[in-house]
Order: sequence, then C-alpha cells, then structure tokens
Amino acid sequence: MTQASFTLQIHNPDVLTCIANLSNDEVFTPPEFANQVLDTLESAWALNNSGANLWANREVRFLDPCTKSGVFLREIVKRLNTGLASEIPDLTERVNHILTSQIFGIGLTELTSLLARRSVYCSKNANGIHSIARTFSQENGNIWFERTEHSWRADKCIFCRANKSEYERAIDLETHAYAFIHSQDIMSSLLSMFGEEMHFDVIIGNPPYQLSDGGFGTSAVPIYHKFVEQAKALEPRYLAMVVPARWFAGGKGLDDFRESMLNDTRISRIVDFPDSNEVFPGTQIKGGVCYFLWERDHTGQVEVSNQNRGQITSTQVRDLLEPCVSG
Repeated sequence: MTQASFTLQIHNPDVLTCIANLSNDEVFTPPEFANQVLDTLESAWALNNSGANLWANREVRFLDPCTKSGVFLREIVKRLNTGLASEIPDLTERVNHILTSQIFGIGLTELTSLLARRSVYCSKNANGIHSIARTFSQENGNIWFERTEHSWRADKCIFCRANKSEYERAIDLETHAYAFIHSQDIMSSLLSMFGEEMHFDVIIGNPPYQLSDGGFGTSAVPIYHKFVEQAKALEPRYLAMVVPARWFAGGKGLDDFRESMLNDTRISRIVDFPDSNEVFPGTQIKGGVCYFLWERDHTGQVEVSNQNRGQITSTQVRDLLEPCVSG
C-alpha cells in the first residue's frame, strides 16, 4: 500500500460534506462538527492523563454504535494515523493495526454500513482488494451490520416502542430496528458481533433521534436516549453523543431520561446549539441540538456552553441539576 492510497480523504471536496441526509431522523454528521466533538474528547483525555496524546495510544478502542456515514470513525483513523507514526513507522502496518484493533462500528442500516465501510476502509468490503485494511477475513470488518427485527408486544416494540403497523416490514425493506438498542444483554450482543468480549474506552456517535409512532402527522417517539443509556451500560471511559437539546425539558417519554441525566455527575461538558442549522445545515430540529461528554471517572460540576455562528457565546461551570429557589 502506498501513502497515496490512504490519503484519498484529503481530496477536495470531501464527499462527506456533499451527501444528502437520509431523513430528519438519520442526519449525517458534517466532518467539521465531528472534529469539534473529537477536539473536546482529546482535551479531556489530556487533562485526565497527565497531558498524554489520546491519538498516540495504540491500545484505545473506539466504538460508534450508530454509524451512518462513518465520519467519526474516519476522522479518528486520521488522527491515530498521525499520532502513532512514531511508534508504528510503517504506514501499512500502522493503518492495519488501527482498523483491525482500535476502530469499531455498528451500522444503522445496510446502506449506512456500506457507506461507513467505504469511508473507513476505502472499500465497501473490508477484505476487498481496494481495502486499506490488510488482515480482515470478513466483508464487515469491524463495521457490523445484520438485519434486526423488532420484538413485538401487542402493537409496540418492547425495545424502541416502534409501531407494529409501520415497522413490521417485508424482507426487502429496512426495519429500523437498530441492533445496539434491541438487546437485553449488550455485552453478549457485542461478543456475537465482533467475535470476542469487547470493552471500549470511547463510545461516540450521532444516533437516530426518533421513529414515527403511528400518530397524526409528524407524531414520533424519541429513541436517541436509548442509545445513550445503552452506551452508559457498557461503562466506557468516555462517552460523547450528539442529541436533540429538547431532553432538557423532558416530555414525550423523556422524563426519566432527563432526571437521570440531570443527576449524573459524570457529565463533564455540554455544548448547546439553539439553532440546529449551525450543526446540520438545512435541518430544523425543534429546540436545537447539543453534544455532551460523559466521563466514567468524573464527579462534580459540568461546563455548559452555548454556541452561535461559530462562536461560544456563554460558558458556565455549575451543577447540572440546579436547586429550586422558592419565592
């Protein structure tokens, strides 16, 4: 493999800045924004590890449990490729190590799994002749996808509350039964997916936000919080996710999640974007969006920032759950 074969992603324009969203519920993450989230993660890692460079650590494992375009994984690969250059000087060996030992993803749909593999491996098949990975024996590589079915109880899925009349579909249609949240034992599911017992240091992603619940018009049930809860159950060292900011207010099945988040002292940073167009151009998400950083070993206050037009407009370090003040 030559250096040129691995640097296709620097071509201008970046294809991941040009693709259209599949829907308002499965929005592709722009590379620039993905890198802002990764910068936050990098800073936290250095702060908690005596200034160490996260990207120079060959042992750290990353999981995107809801990968769509593969942008988070691709940008992580780029950073690791630079950070590990001294320790693993041979480019082919270095890239193969990163892709086979450090980078993992779970595709949301068959289409997004193929797109993610193309972004990360430069081939829809991880073991294909054009893949920049060299030792995979399976087409999936470490970006897993298999069709998953909903588990119906009456007319609702017991995992995601999808409506049976809308999501019980023929074999040629996507079920939108996302594997990461359709599991009662996520550790066993990961063992089945990747062939070994897995522990991830970093879980990062932009989950789908909602599913139609069969109600009138655009009525929908939120599901993004289920990805957050499942990821926390895996106890990574760090968790970073992009979610709608409307969880601040609760409602529509989010009250318990809101209560859990507000009382979780492991959340160290929240960056809020009141205008969703700031993050996802052309996409209107009521209440805006935010991303948060959760640290397994953090206890205490959270840094809360608001961003508008590319600038941080306010920052406070405080308890996430502020005490009520009676009049």
